[in-house]
Amino acid sequence: MKYYGRLIWLFFRTSVQEEAAFRLNFAINILTTVLNLGSGILGLLILFNQVETVQGWTFPQTLTLLAVYLFVLALRDLVIGPSMNALGGIDGEVWTGRFDYTLLKPAPLQFLVSVRKWRIWAIVDLLLSLIILAVALAQLQQTVTWLQAGLFVFSLLLALLILYAILLILASLSFWAHGVPLDFVFNSFIQLGRYPVGIYPEWLRLLLTWIVPVGFMTTIPIQLLTEDLSPGVLLSGTLLALFLFWLASHFFRASLHRYASASS
Repeated sequence: MKYYGRLIWLFFRTSVQEEAAFRLNFAINILTTVLNLGSGILGLLILFNQVETVQGWTFPQTLTLLAVYLFVLALRDLVIGPSMNALGGIDGEVWTGRFDYTLLKPAPLQFLVSVRKWRIWAIVDLLLSLIILAVALAQLQQTVTWLQAGLFVFSLLLALLILYAILLILASLSFWAHGVPLDFVFNSFIQLGRYPVGIYPEWLRLLLTWIVPVGFMTTIPIQLLTEDLSPGVLLSGTLLALFLFWLASHFFRASLHRYASASS
């Protein structure tokens, strides 16, 4: 574990040095964060100025959902997304042939491609999402038990595992379809996670729960805090997350055989 910890710290420091060379990016990223956060909250304020609940969801519950959505996106933008884009993005290593150098590094390959790139400015997004989450939880005006809090944190870990597995699968597909930005399709779906899954038509709810499990990333954690959920829901989410991780890992290793070295 020490070895992996040192590698992560090394990747993090290298990313800090790279991004510090472009200080204008800091202002641009802060502006983007404020606009995203402001538009999300403003949209909820406009909506709940007209109605008291949306499919049974109150304003504090929906604000909590928005905070969880922003939290998950911030963690994606911090390390998972940049690392996967470095592998399979339009200018990624698979497309340009720079993956040769990654293959030569003395570290487990899946670990390497998962944590080597960090977007430092996403830490600001992460902190703001936690502030919004704290404010939203305070407005819920209900007692949160230690069990509910523990299940909430556990469900967030499942959400991150599901997100990681999906992004690894999409990055692995770049070995089969070079230079195609397949993550754009997933980004369109995850945008739907800023609202309760229950507001969508039944066919879309099923899609967002079991096929592209955005619901498990955002809606389910909030329901664990605010209402009694069947243990089967959390068990299903756990099995789904573990299955997707297993599938993503095996698909990544199988996709490596499709790579044509730049020197070949």
